[in-house]
Amino acid sequence: MYGFKCLLLLIVFNSASSSTIPIAGFFNADKTEQEKVFKLAVENVNNVNQDKIFPEDSLILEPYVEHVLSFDSYNTSRRVCDLAMEGIGGIFGLHSPEAVGITESLCDTMDIPLIKTFWDVSAMPMKSAINLYPDPKILSKALVDVIKDMDWTSYAILYDSDLGLLRLQELLKSHKRAYTTEGHVPFTVWQLEPEGDVRPLLKQIQKTSETRIVLDCATERIIEVLKQAKQVKMLGDYHSYVLTSLDAHTLDYSELQLDTTNITTLRLVNPQRHYVQSTVQDWVFFHKSLLEDKVPITADTLKTDSALTYDAVKVYSEAVQKIRRDTQEDVEVSPLLCSQPQKWLNGSLIIEEIKKLEIDGMSGPIKFDESGQRIFFTIDITELTKNGFRKIGIWDPERGISYTRSGSQMQKEMYQSISNKTFFVVSRLGEPYLKELDKNLEGNARYAGYSMDLIDEIARDLNFDYKFYLAPDGAYGSFNKETKQWNGLIKELRERKADLAICDLTITYERRSAVDFTMPFMNLGVSILYSKPTKQPPDLFSFLLPFSIDVWTYMATAYLGVSLLLYFLARISPMEWKNPHPCNKDPDELENTLAIYNAIWHNIGSLMQQGSDIAPQALSTRVVAGMWWFFVLIMISSYTANLAAFLTMDRMEATIGSVEDLANQNKIKYGVLKGGSSANFFRDSNVSLYQKIWSQMESARPSVFTKSNDEGVERVLRGKRAYAFFMESTTIEYQKEKYCSLMQVGGLLDSKGYGIAMPFNSPYRIAISGSVLKMQESGRLQQLKDKWWKHSEDKADCPKPDEDAASSSELGIANVGGVFLVLLVGCVAAFFVAILEFLWNVRKVAVEEKISPSEAFFLELRFAIQCYGTTKPVRKPQEESVAEEDLADCPEIEGVEEEEEEDRGFFGDENMEEEYMRLNGFSNNIRAKSTQSYS
Repeated sequence: MYGFKCLLLLIVFNSASSSTIPIAGFFNADKTEQEKVFKLAVENVNNVNQDKIFPEDSLILEPYVEHVLSFDSYNTSRRVCDLAMEGIGGIFGLHSPEAVGITESLCDTMDIPLIKTFWDVSAMPMKSAINLYPDPKILSKALVDVIKDMDWTSYAILYDSDLGLLRLQELLKSHKRAYTTEGHVPFTVWQLEPEGDVRPLLKQIQKTSETRIVLDCATERIIEVLKQAKQVKMLGDYHSYVLTSLDAHTLDYSELQLDTTNITTLRLVNPQRHYVQSTVQDWVFFHKSLLEDKVPITADTLKTDSALTYDAVKVYSEAVQKIRRDTQEDVEVSPLLCSQPQKWLNGSLIIEEIKKLEIDGMSGPIKFDESGQRIFFTIDITELTKNGFRKIGIWDPERGISYTRSGSQMQKEMYQSISNKTFFVVSRLGEPYLKELDKNLEGNARYAGYSMDLIDEIARDLNFDYKFYLAPDGAYGSFNKETKQWNGLIKELRERKADLAICDLTITYERRSAVDFTMPFMNLGVSILYSKPTKQPPDLFSFLLPFSIDVWTYMATAYLGVSLLLYFLARISPMEWKNPHPCNKDPDELENTLAIYNAIWHNIGSLMQQGSDIAPQALSTRVVAGMWWFFVLIMISSYTANLAAFLTMDRMEATIGSVEDLANQNKIKYGVLKGGSSANFFRDSNVSLYQKIWSQMESARPSVFTKSNDEGVERVLRGKRAYAFFMESTTIEYQKEKYCSLMQVGGLLDSKGYGIAMPFNSPYRIAISGSVLKMQESGRLQQLKDKWWKHSEDKADCPKPDEDAASSSELGIANVGGVFLVLLVGCVAAFFVAILEFLWNVRKVAVEEKISPSEAFFLELRFAIQCYGTTKPVRKPQEESVAEEDLADCPEIEGVEEEEEEDRGFFGDENMEEEYMRLNGFSNNIRAKSTQSYS
């Protein structure tokens, strides 16, 4: 039986023409287009060969079509062996790994060329196999380059099969860091369910706020996945998709109405190429019998597998023709048996010749390496528009990405996408950024402020409309670690309810990981808002301020102590006891002038810089007096030097000067806006000072945190300098202009900026940032700030510093009134002392003259109120008056006269000596008479 089959094959082989080579195509039942293209390719090759000048040199390919199941490797191997026994020149069309594995092994054993057209991930290349599908690693590099060029720092990968994950492994390996610069995970990987609803999976991706998707799934499933993505609102302005299928451009996306979603595809076959269009037109014109199906083959719908099948037949034909030209011999096939180690001699020649070819096909330029892998090809980068897919760039292994449109064209298209769009802008109330004019108004007319003016300038520059609305909870946006949810403005952006968020929203690392920001439109830092120290009322006794109470106490003590010491030293020093009558050389008693009242008067005179007629005589008392004068010199000089400054300087309440002063005291409470960026600054800071401040604010009772900045300002205003508030410096500037009693304490604790927030990966960020930069360079941002900070209607009319300085340069009665008061008190005290002295003298006169006190009072008063005379007569009792003649007989006078006679030579003049003796005797006689009368 076996011999009969061999004989039959030999007869068939001999009867066949030497210029005819049979080739076989293995296709699945559903690969109708690929099967048609295989037949069309063979027909075109045969037609081209038959049109040559010498038909006897022509090559005729005879196609055999085999329908096999993709997973049926057994029947596939049997059909390969049957064809080998009949004689076969090449095998095409196999796609399944199961069928290719056994077929590749058989072909490698018999040297039968195997032309593959699919993504082959086998690690062991066979010498008889050629693959027109691009090398997996090189094709993966194209995907990696495209994603990097689009600046995708993070994205989600959706795949539907293990084979798809293998195709994406180079993309997964391209990331060297576990987190991006914004703190995101570079990518997340999600597997689609084989069939059915994928919306639950898409909703999970939506919760992550990821808007960039790499979709790797079967071509026929792409539209269904995108439909479900649209149902869960994942096909909006901020979503971008990269479709890895090389046939994604052949689908119809019109039913999705994707006007704003950015969809990028990669394609190997360019339907706009002339070669592709002319080839398809030839099929339609010359081979209508092969294209009778209801779904015609067009250049726009041509699948990559079909184009590669066409190129495979062409490559095979070119190689055989090259061998025939080089060897001048026909390429003949021979029957082979799978059970015996037989090889087709021409098979290896064809394989080697294919590896050397460099031609253009429907899939672009074709070039192979030594292992039969296609190493050179071009990939078109396309973008979905209203009019279908548009080519925006090209990639090849040697040059990488080359864009077909200039940067100005890309910028123009971006601005065109912004124009005629209405942006929803979310904000929050807070002067001067946004305030509500009238609740009865609607739309943008309801609000006014810096934020409104800023977005209005940007809208005019970029030609778009906007609608303002307030965040429901009025919060800036903070992340709750317990609920894993954002609030405020950030929540509105992440849920895609708003396109922009404009207010005094600080750009922080945490917020930057959740949303995008433009470049800062205002730079600032955290500082301290505090009440100005109130001007103290002038002190009536301000002349005492140069010295402290302790110094005045010590001075008084020193004055009293030195006075007592001077009195004591004068009592014990013999030099201080003097003869009261120098003319009497033998006095009965000595007199000491430094009595206690004289010592006190001496020291007070020197202290007042006026001196005294009393002077110490002894060395010890003079030393004490000298040291006291030196002490007085230093103290009076110091007092005089400081007096002017203390009288002209405005006294202020004690205040804080820096954040260190605030942290090192416990009298003044301080707080911050709860959940704001300033609170996060202290909470997350590694500086020990700021950690101390945060711990004190957390432990303070009642709470020092506020729900809004306005509440914090109100607490500072009514806190009577017992509360300070941490706030952004720009807001402090506005509050200082609004309230004259507020001030900024210290410098900036950090440096940050306000930015316009938008959903993550927003396509409008570059355009809006450019508009902000333009406003900054033109000075428009500063003009807007001056409008709402310096020229606002709420600005208070605060006194200028120059006026304050002028008023404080001169002294008023309030500054020196205490001196006048001391003078008045001293005068009143002296007046009362004089009255006491007067009354004491009245009593004395009444006793001496034996008259009533009232008579004595009126006599003395009558004399005192006279406005003339400088002498006062001495009134004496008549019975005690002494006649002048009796004075001559006074023994005391006689004795004095005798003594004076002895010393007469001292005076030298007798008349002067007589006059002195007369007066001296009169005085002694009066003293004696008075003493007797008093006794």
